[in-house]
Amino acid sequence: MTVSFVCRTESVLPREQLFDRARNIDAHVDTMAASGERAVAGVTAGLIGAGEEVTWRARHFGVPLTMTSRVTRLDYPASFVDDK
Repeated sequence: MTVSFVCRTESVLPREQLFDRARNIDAHVDTMAASGERAVAGVTAGLIGAGEEVTWRARHFGVPLTMTSRVTRLDYPASFVDDK
């Protein structure tokens, strides 16, 4: 089953700056502090790019989780695809 959605966000920031925030490992870690989410392998800080992976560890609803994502497509500054 394929699922898709559209999320529209308006901002005064330049498109490039918003795009870089969306793929910034450090920013993600900061916003997920409550779950203890952290990058443990691959790109663990800074910006993730095409062909790169990050492995995350976290605890959500009391369940420990490990997940690896790879950026399979990147069209700067329009879109990127990360597959899990």
